[in-house]
This record gives sequence, C-alpha cells and structure tokens, in this order.
Amino acid sequence: MPKIYPIGGGKGGVGKSFVAASLGAMIAQHGKTVALLDLDLGASNLHTFLGMSAPKDGLNLFLNKTAQNLERVAVPTPVTNLFLISSSTCSMEIANLFYAQKIKLINAVKKLPFDYVLIDLGAGTNFNTLDFFLTSSKGIFVCTPEPTSIENAFRFIKAVYLRKIKQLIRQHDFDARVNAAILDTDSSAVKSQDLLDMVSKDDPEKASLLKAHIGRFQFKLILNQFRRSADTSLGNKIEAVCNRHFYSPFEFLGQVAFDERVIDSIYARKLYITAYPATITAMDLKQIAELLANPQPAPSLRQQAP
Repeated sequence: MPKIYPIGGGKGGVGKSFVAASLGAMIAQHGKTVALLDLDLGASNLHTFLGMSAPKDGLNLFLNKTAQNLERVAVPTPVTNLFLISSSTCSMEIANLFYAQKIKLINAVKKLPFDYVLIDLGAGTNFNTLDFFLTSSKGIFVCTPEPTSIENAFRFIKAVYLRKIKQLIRQHDFDARVNAAILDTDSSAVKSQDLLDMVSKDDPEKASLLKAHIGRFQFKLILNQFRRSADTSLGNKIEAVCNRHFYSPFEFLGQVAFDERVIDSIYARKLYITAYPATITAMDLKQIAELLANPQPAPSLRQQAP
C-alpha cells in the first residue's frame, strides 16, 4: 500500500494544488514513485501547476469502467517518477459523485502501485471531500497565516473528526441516544466532543474504542503564502493548540514563503520549483518534501488537557 497524503484545508485559494504539485515533484526527485490524484472534482486544474495541458483522459475512464484499474489512467509528467491522475475530463456532474463510485475510487487509491499518492482536494467540507481525506490517517492541512484561513482549517479538522466518529458509531452497536445524535442532519447540532462525551458517559469501553481509532491519525500542517510580517512561531502555536484539544498527534511541517512568481510560473505553464529552484519558497518546499520522503518515527500521542 502506498503512503497516501490527502491535502485539504477547507478554504479555497490557500494553495493546496500548488503545494501538492511541488511536493509531489520533489518527493519524486528523491527516487520515489509518486502519483498526484486530482480530486478537486468539478474544478480540476492540478495539471496547470505541473506545466501540462489537460490530459485527454483520466479518472473518467476508471469511473465509466473503460479502464479496469486506476493505475491505467495515470499519465507521466515532465518530472521523472511523477504521474498524474486527472479529473479534468470528467463531466461537471462529477462533483456529485455517487456513493458506490466514491467507495470504488477510495479502494482503488489504496491499491495504487506507487510509493506515494498525494491527493489534491477541493474546498469545503462536503461528504465526498471528507471521505477522500479519510482515505488515509496521514492527511495534510494547508492554510495561510490569515485568521479566516486558520479558522476554516480548524473547521475542516473538526468536520473530519465528526465524520470519522459518525462512521465508527454506525459500524458498531452504540447507545440509542448516540445513534439518534448521528442521524441528526443539522451539522451544527452535534459536535465530535459531544458524541465522545455521550459515549464516555453511557459506554466507557466504546469511548476507548473511538479514541483509539482517532488516535491513529497523524495529521500534518503547512502554512502557505507566508509573509515576512507574519508571526514566525504561528505554525508551532497551531500545532500546540491542536495537540491540546484533539485526540491525535499533529505535526507542523513548515511554512512556505509567499512569492509572486508562483503566478508567473502558472502563466508560463512551468512547474514553479523547476522555474525558480533557488528561491526561499522552493527551499521551504524542499525541506517539507524531505520530511515526507524520509519520515521520522511518529510523534507520541499527547494527552488531552483536562
């Protein structure tokens, strides 16, 4: 099974596609085989960040069963060892993927014969986006230093937790009050902590099961478009807050400096790290890619503050 890193963040415009393309290329330069999977369904543009034209075929062939496995629709990119699975040729209705198609796709991703799979997700917290993020326990959150972006990232994290907890509750025999809570369609009516509190009160053993599953997550954070005026300790502060308030370990991978030439590279249809390899931004991305290509032992789970 490949190392799978879904890349999300909730808010649009934070640079998820830029980060995915850059990190994918740099990990490939370490001699690893990497597949970039564009699951920004209905707004696919990852190929542009790679300096490529939209592939003639891609995910559509897998979903309509023309291609029997997902590997067959992966196309080579200008970077050795780096491949792209694009959804740009899918119909606009692809954003409303059927449940059976989603499950088929998630299972196929886990079987891809690559060392790494980086999944570029769209904005928002719809069920498809959350379930794609939950394909792996090692998701990456991308946000910018702006308060609204950080707030959206926290909202996305909470939505991921709530989605996972609801899935676990549906799969096991829980108290009737908890089951009733997960059937509430008003997303603002119940929070993940509320469900954990319910389970802890009525069935401590199952609460331990939930916390054990959630504790397997090893989430990572990247601050993109970082400007000189921003607080250089911001990433570490966000990491500390997450480790204090959630049940799984968070790791701040680093910040990526803002560079206006990112837009220039897109207009020129060139991969940014190839066009501007000596910039501070490229160096920041290189450090993060090295952490992913040569991972250290997972950080121990920190106890939640009372």
